[in-house]
Amino acid sequence: MAEVEPIIQLHPAAEWAQETVFNATQVDCTTAVVLKILDNKCKMLPGEKAAVMAVFDIVKQQPGELFSAEVFKLIDKARSKPTGTLAQTIHELRVYAEANIPKPIMKAYKALLRDGLFG
Repeated sequence: MAEVEPIIQLHPAAEWAQETVFNATQVDCTTAVVLKILDNKCKMLPGEKAAVMAVFDIVKQQPGELFSAEVFKLIDKARSKPTGTLAQTIHELRVYAEANIPKPIMKAYKALLRDGLFG
């Protein structure tokens, strides 16, 4: 008898992210929101945070302009095994993101998220 592969169901936000074309700036915006979530500075509801994390899991495969793949590895580590030192690094990366992504660009990105995920 052949083994049956388990069916892995993606979060609806991950499915949306797979169908959406993200530019490098939008990848950076996604990363910035994730950093804000991990730094406990995000005011989103738990379900909204989970949706953004699911989007991040898809878009982290794409290049951004501000963050390297090393940052994505740090984020993954902070999600699974946060430490004090890692929390400080996440905080510094969040501050860096907020300083380098203009507010109008972040606002437009958040509107894209709202429309795509919750609209």
